[in-house]
Amino acid sequence: MLLPDKAAADWIDHRDALQAWLAALPPGNAIGLDTEFMRRNTFYPQLALLQLGWDGRNALIDPLAFAIGDALQPLLGAGPAVTVMHSASEDLETLAPLLPGGPWQLFDTQIASAFVGLGLGISYRALVAELAGVELDKGETRSDWLQRPLTASQCSYAALDVAYLKTIHEQLVRRLQQRDRSDWHAQDCERLKRRASQREGDPQPQRGMRAAAEWPAGQQALLRRLLLWRDRRARQLDVPRPWLMDDALALSLAQQRPASLGELEQRGRGQRALRAAPRSELFALLAEPLTDDDIASTARIPGHPQGEAKKALGAMKQHVDNLAADLDLPPGLLCPRKALEEYVVTAEWPDLLDGWRREVLHDGLARLLPG
Repeated sequence: MLLPDKAAADWIDHRDALQAWLAALPPGNAIGLDTEFMRRNTFYPQLALLQLGWDGRNALIDPLAFAIGDALQPLLGAGPAVTVMHSASEDLETLAPLLPGGPWQLFDTQIASAFVGLGLGISYRALVAELAGVELDKGETRSDWLQRPLTASQCSYAALDVAYLKTIHEQLVRRLQQRDRSDWHAQDCERLKRRASQREGDPQPQRGMRAAAEWPAGQQALLRRLLLWRDRRARQLDVPRPWLMDDALALSLAQQRPASLGELEQRGRGQRALRAAPRSELFALLAEPLTDDDIASTARIPGHPQGEAKKALGAMKQHVDNLAADLDLPPGLLCPRKALEEYVVTAEWPDLLDGWRREVLHDGLARLLPG
């Protein structure tokens, strides 16, 4: 059964009230944080609600009513508080304009759960059931959080998303310490913060387009040019990337450049943000010759492992599985398959496997590289 007071929360819609609520926090206290945001028609997520919780007190903060960033920064961005979040990546991205470096100390409960044997990617609802013995209602998952006023059901749902983080955090801290995994967890939380704070996007976005792995270097460089332009322009227009140019069109244009602006207009039908001005800009970009520097600065797209590389991948996967069993970790947490495939094809150690993973994995995997 849900306890009624767990869903209670202070509604805060002006700065003085938020500062007073935050001032009541003991120094260095762990504070639960969650967000509700909307991202249907925009590039950037729109923060619609911020939830905070500590020691049985919850607050629902309305970012549509006043600017909340300056009030949050001293405590969360630069202060000693431990910010407890569940599956924080999207929330951190949403909060990036307010907390550019993320919380000073982040504790992600989903990551911690994987380190202590509760499974990879466990949901908040399942974690609350496991560690607090409470079944949560997820009926407001698809709510319109930008509407005002929020309904009583929405407010209750939002408050419960932070109400149990203190209980969960305390148990997970103990279990991490028992397994001597606290440092590994902290490293992964820092990695999460760094990734969320990278506001400029991936400088080599073509590497995710495996369909182009066998293309000539020049075509891969052109694809990179198109994807970088798409990312930059989508940010400027604040529209989803596919509205400007979806992946299929990007691949098609890199393979066969349009002979005229009219042809580009015809091929770009259905891209709702590819209107006159950005379409002309894209056409000029396609017509601009590639330079040697363009090609040299484009990282090759890693293809699917073939032949000896495929055999080596199998051996590496077995090595990871055995090591994960010894460490009592999910194999996907220790070494995602995508990182293995990249390594076996390029022989370059993936950034994803730096830190504690490099210490654990490097020597064993390096010995299995083909050739």
